[in-house]
Amino acid sequence: MPRLLLCLFFLATMITACDLSPTSSHGFRLPDGDAEAGRQVFIDKKCSSCHVIEGMEDLREGLAIENTVPIGGMTTKVDTYGQLVTSIINPSHRISRAYRSEAYSEEGESKMRNYNDELTVSELIDLVAFLQAQYAEFPDY
Repeated sequence: MPRLLLCLFFLATMITACDLSPTSSHGFRLPDGDAEAGRQVFIDKKCSSCHVIEGMEDLREGLAIENTVPIGGMTTKVDTYGQLVTSIINPSHRISRAYRSEAYSEEGESKMRNYNDELTVSELIDLVAFLQAQYAEFPDY
């Protein structure tokens, strides 16, 4: 009997974890992008005015920006494709605790400029491909 209860609990948990409501993002996936073209989008849209990527520090020369939000590098958890897309098109959705005091406005919104009317879908796809390539996950020992 305890096994049956455990199985029922597991099944109930799995069913409630799958949100297939009209507002669900289940099944959403943009096509694969071109990371090199995304690098150019990063440069053209002047993302380096607030963000720094290892090996691209030269883009920040001459900028007097106090708060810099790093992108990429070694991490314990790489952002998913959906999280990166969301970070670009809805930057106020979630922000790292490490940057809450400096990357938010007084109203609690992200200070990141809204690029939704400036980025084409192709540019977004390529930018996400570029950003994903910047992260490396620590090996799991």
